[in-house]
Amino acid sequence: MPSLVYANSAGEIKDCPDLDMAGRSAYHFFRPDLAELIPMPEGSDLFVLPGRNPVGVDPQTGEPLLVDQNPENPEEGIQAVAAFISPAHTAYHWAAFEKIMQDIPHLPLFAYTAVGWHDERFWVSAFRSDPDKRQETNRYRLDKLTSRTEARLLENKQNRLVQHLGKCCLTYRCPAAINFFLEQFEAPLPTSPACNAQCVGCISLQPSGCCPSTQDRIKFVPTAKEIAEIAVPHLNQVKNGVASFGQGCEGEPLLQAQTIEEAISLIRRQTAKGTINLNSNASLPEAVANLAHAGLDSMRVSMNSAQPHYHLRYYRPTKWSLDEVKQSIKIMKGHGRFVSLNYFILPGFTDDPDEFAALSSLIKECNPDFIQLRNLNMDPDWYLESIKFVSDKKPMGIRTWLKRLKNDFPRLRYGYFNPPLR
Repeated sequence: MPSLVYANSAGEIKDCPDLDMAGRSAYHFFRPDLAELIPMPEGSDLFVLPGRNPVGVDPQTGEPLLVDQNPENPEEGIQAVAAFISPAHTAYHWAAFEKIMQDIPHLPLFAYTAVGWHDERFWVSAFRSDPDKRQETNRYRLDKLTSRTEARLLENKQNRLVQHLGKCCLTYRCPAAINFFLEQFEAPLPTSPACNAQCVGCISLQPSGCCPSTQDRIKFVPTAKEIAEIAVPHLNQVKNGVASFGQGCEGEPLLQAQTIEEAISLIRRQTAKGTINLNSNASLPEAVANLAHAGLDSMRVSMNSAQPHYHLRYYRPTKWSLDEVKQSIKIMKGHGRFVSLNYFILPGFTDDPDEFAALSSLIKECNPDFIQLRNLNMDPDWYLESIKFVSDKKPMGIRTWLKRLKNDFPRLRYGYFNPPLR
C-alpha cells in the first residue's frame, strides 16, 4: 500500500512511511483497495492544499489518522497534497484532508484526487475511464503547436472566433482549442457570453473575492458564418471529427439557439461529415427541439445530481429546473439523436445510495445513451457545503457504483469524451 504524502510549508512534498495513504468520500475516510490504485498518469499535476491537514491510515488498525504536525520536523509545518489527474481518468477517492479552520479560502477550480507514494513513484486512487487519447499532452510538440496556431491566426484575421480560440490555445492550453489548431478530434465552437445559471463551480465566471475562474469567458456572439468557417473544414478533414457548441469559456449556448441553428444549417449545406454536438445544461426544451430539427447530432447534458434539490443548489438556475432538463433529453431522443450525461463525479456524493437511486430513475425515464465520467472540478468541501449535502448512509464506492450501473443498464455506454457518431 502506498504511503501518505504531505508537503511542508515550503511546498516540498515528502512521504510518511509509517502511515498508509487514505482517500476521502464525502465525510468518510478509507484506505483504497489495491485494485483502486494506478500509477499517476502522465500529464497529471500535484497540488499542495494550504490550510488543510492530511489524513493517513494506521497500517495496523486500518483507522484514519489526522496528521496535524510534520512527522519529520514539526517546525517545517504540514499541508495536504492532492493529484489533478490527466483527462480520461476518473477518481475513486478524492484527497484525504481536513480543513484547519472553516473560514479559509476555497481551493481553485480543479479536481483533487487521493495520491500516495510507493516504489519510487506516485499512485492515485483512480481508473482510466476512456481509451481516447485526444487530450494527452504527449501527442504534440509545443513548438509545432505554436507555429501552426500563429499561422492559422494570420490566415483568419477577420474571424473573431478563430482569434478567441487562439488565446485559449496559446494562453490557457485549452485541450479543445489545441485539437482545433492541430486539426484533430473535437473542435470547440463557443458562442454565448451569457448564462441562465449561476453555478457554484462555474469555471468561466466567479464573483469577486471567490476563487478565480480558470479561463476568460467569450465576450461576443460569433456569426453563423464565423462558426461555419471553423466547423466545416474541421469536419471535412478530420476522420471521426466532432464540432461542439458549449465550452468552458462561455455561458449557456442555448441562449444563442437562433445563431446556432443558423450555423448548423450552414454547416450541413456544405458537409454531411462528422458530428455536431452541443454541451449544455439542457434548460430550454423548445430551443433543443429547434436545434434537433436543424440537424444537431448529439447533446451532452451537464448534471451534478439527479436529485432536484441538489441540482437546484448547484446550478442556481433562472426560470428552469431539472424538469426542463429531462424534457430536453426526451426531445433529443424523440428525434433519434444521441444524448450523453456529463455526470460530475465526486466520490461520496455521486455514489451515495439515494443519488444512485435518483440517477437510475432518471435513466429509466429519459433513456440517455452515454455517461461521461468527468471529475467535479471544485473544492469538495465547498461543494458539499453549497448543496447542503446530508446523508446517514455509507457511500457505495465508485467502483461498486459503476458496476451496478453497468449491470442495471447494459445498453448504456461510458467514457470521458464526446464520442464521434459518424
